[in-house]
Amino acid sequence: MKNHTLRNGHAKLFGGLLLVGLSLANWTVAEEPAPKKDSPAKPASEAKTDGKLLPLNPQGTVLLDKEGKRVLLKTTVVLREGLLELLCCLKQTKEHESILSLDSKAYIVHAGLLALGAQPGTPVRFTPKYQPATGQRIDVFVIWTDEKGKSQRVPAQQWVQRSNRRTFAEPLAALPAGIKIPDDSPMRYDAKEKLLLWDGPMFEKEKQRHLALSADPAYRKCVMTYFEQSKLKQMEAHWIFTGSGFAVDEKTGEKAYYAEDGDVICVSNFATATLDVSVESSATNAGLLYEAYTERIPPKGTAVTIELVPITENVGGKAVK
Repeated sequence: MKNHTLRNGHAKLFGGLLLVGLSLANWTVAEEPAPKKDSPAKPASEAKTDGKLLPLNPQGTVLLDKEGKRVLLKTTVVLREGLLELLCCLKQTKEHESILSLDSKAYIVHAGLLALGAQPGTPVRFTPKYQPATGQRIDVFVIWTDEKGKSQRVPAQQWVQRSNRRTFAEPLAALPAGIKIPDDSPMRYDAKEKLLLWDGPMFEKEKQRHLALSADPAYRKCVMTYFEQSKLKQMEAHWIFTGSGFAVDEKTGEKAYYAEDGDVICVSNFATATLDVSVESSATNAGLLYEAYTERIPPKGTAVTIELVPITENVGGKAVK
């Protein structure tokens, strides 16, 4: 399997071939205890039973728990502070913009999810107009041992927060008559695009200062929107199994999986992502929506297990696809 080459773009057949190969190879089945049941970070409703774990790659970093209906990824913390494009990248790819790094091929993760019956959707599209990614919801958890030796398990969203290190823009037909934006203000008006812009976070003092400039309702609405949008807030979006895609060598006909460039679990929309976020999230530096929630992330080098759980039951009264 180490030299396995992708030769079929059909996702289900590709996953099936991989599993057949694994069953024929001399693989060993490992056992790994689930996180402690008394961990405060792990509600009883999320508890997983212990089971047999099947390594899907020679490194043993991608494990299939068919009984527990989950895929486990053995990763390492490589970043605790800064803007993010990914929650998890492949080793030696995008560690400067990803919290975790995985030593594996990306298609192995894809195949593991297929083995659980997860259904891939379609990656994000940007042209001719933005079309969001689609796919089955995958709940993502991070599991690690803290400095006190206690096992922790939390939704991965707790390690990601909405970034306020960006430019916020709100439509405004015109600046109110008589208003003069202070020279030292992070606010500016783009008359051509008819946008009122704000750079970075807005704190209470700045909010009051700029509200005092005008009583115009449209202008004041913009200021209040900046104040709310620029607050640091934990990521709320969930991840979906978009399934990346395949590039075809025109000469040989061989296919290569796009996510091998590193885009395993993204927080910025990438057409190459195996797992993408369920909301629009720009990958341009000026528009990155997320950054690392530093205070919640363990030290660099910490071993972290990512738990991927395909969701099929109703969530919030709606059927998950």
